[in-house]
Amino acid sequence: MPHPELFALTPVECYQALLAKDARYEGRFIAAVKTTGIFCRPTCPARKPKFGNVEFVATAREALLRGYRPCKVCTPLAPRDATPAFIARLLHQLAEQPTVRISDADLRQRGLEPATVRRWFRRQHGLTFQAYQRLNRLNRAFGQLQSGETVTAAAFDSGYESLSGFQDSFKAVFGVAPTRSRQQHIINLTRLETPLGSMLACATERGICLLEFTDRRMLETELKELARRLTATIVPSENPHFAVLRAQLAEYFGGRRQQFSVPLHTPGTAFQQAVWRALEQISYGSTRSYGQQAAALGRPSAVRAVAAANGLNRVAILIPCHRVLGAHGQLTGYGGGLWRKQWLLELERGGA
Repeated sequence: MPHPELFALTPVECYQALLAKDARYEGRFIAAVKTTGIFCRPTCPARKPKFGNVEFVATAREALLRGYRPCKVCTPLAPRDATPAFIARLLHQLAEQPTVRISDADLRQRGLEPATVRRWFRRQHGLTFQAYQRLNRLNRAFGQLQSGETVTAAAFDSGYESLSGFQDSFKAVFGVAPTRSRQQHIINLTRLETPLGSMLACATERGICLLEFTDRRMLETELKELARRLTATIVPSENPHFAVLRAQLAEYFGGRRQQFSVPLHTPGTAFQQAVWRALEQISYGSTRSYGQQAAALGRPSAVRAVAAANGLNRVAILIPCHRVLGAHGQLTGYGGGLWRKQWLLELERGGA
């Protein structure tokens, strides 16, 4: 795994992030406390050690090899996006009873603190639990309309007491009136945590259509282009492909998976499609130069065009554009940041 210097972070910067519990540094370092022998995430809520009593390493593995034990408060060995049992029960109920309305009072009756539930949904989906429920009902109505149901039936079957209220809510979310919904599609969106930081994932019925780090500069542009290409509205909501994606990413980052089988849906030009398929042919633990990639496509003079198509790949890691290097093996051209590219290559070299 990469050494701390590859992350371009100083101990002072790491310590400041630890004090601030800055989530942007998740996956970039581990704080190992010398006085207690415990190692923590950057966001650990436990009492902070003095600067001189903590050392910063790149990974939990490195901390373990140095004899440190994982913190029981922030559980640095567990995936940050692991779904707690009480959240899983709520999601199951919403899946089985999409028109149900679970209020804060209902949560308290179940022994749950509404603020805790709200925080989890904000972190995972970027919206509150109540907003998630509303979108869940609207998604159900959208499906009914796509199947030929009338607007009135879809509205009342989804728990709306007012047809006008349903129409206003539907148009606010999907951008079109319910009567025009058959020309519109849905792209589901979720947030997930990885050792390299937060990522956004999008999926359609066909498969994963976007997987990007949340700090990628082109992310907003990519989302707009994806919605335009698919004539769709992007809505924070669940999709069956997300469970497969989470499981396979966890195995990949844990060094237990070298190939992904989760379905992909990657709209693009014929040339872009060819370039992305070529990326998938670069085996785990291997790299290829842009020139070699162009030659593999039978287009040896199209190096710049190939590089541009690589940059337009919206599905990071699954379509491994991080395995393409400059002509002399230098790191270049990765939207998620060169430090992440180095991290991924080191991970794969260690497991190849």
